Amino acid sequence: MTTPVESRVDVELDDDDVHELSAEQVRDPTAPGLWIYLLVGTLFGIVLTKGEAISWFRIQEMFRFQGFHMFGIFATALPTAIVGVQLLKQRWRRTLSGETVVIPPKHLGSGVRYAAGGTIFGLGWALTGACPGPLFALLGSGVTTMAVAIVSAMLGTWTYGRLRHRLPH
Repeated sequence: MTTPVESRVDVELDDDDVHELSAEQVRDPTAPGLWIYLLVGTLFGIVLTKGEAISWFRIQEMFRFQGFHMFGIFATALPTAIVGVQLLKQRWRRTLSGETVVIPPKHLGSGVRYAAGGTIFGLGWALTGACPGPLFALLGSGVTTMAVAIVSAMLGTWTYGRLRHRLPH
């Protein structure tokens, strides 16, 4: 099914919820929305850094149940995300460039996929000392070895995207 989004972009929703963007939208790096996203991402990285969420020691402290710091961050992030998504659904239904925001319903699968995905995620977190969120903040802080983790995460995401239709869901 194809639904028009404004007059310049069509978003195609198929069984895999794949969204196709127009060539004009993909090629325009000067669009005002992209600069705002870069600014918000930079501010998010600063908050992660100043809040010590990228600290290997804080992460180890969390996994050893020796400190509340990271649990406190998670405890505030979850309600913030819930409120943000609800506001997005009810009030702010357009992106900065005016396209309609579409949040497809989530179809839950079996426990096997969550166990396998959680294990892979946990192994990556244990090997790098960081979950995907702070990787760019760590790179920006001068931890250049995180470039390997970023490339690996991108490669893993690309591989999943290529193999998704063959995997059990």
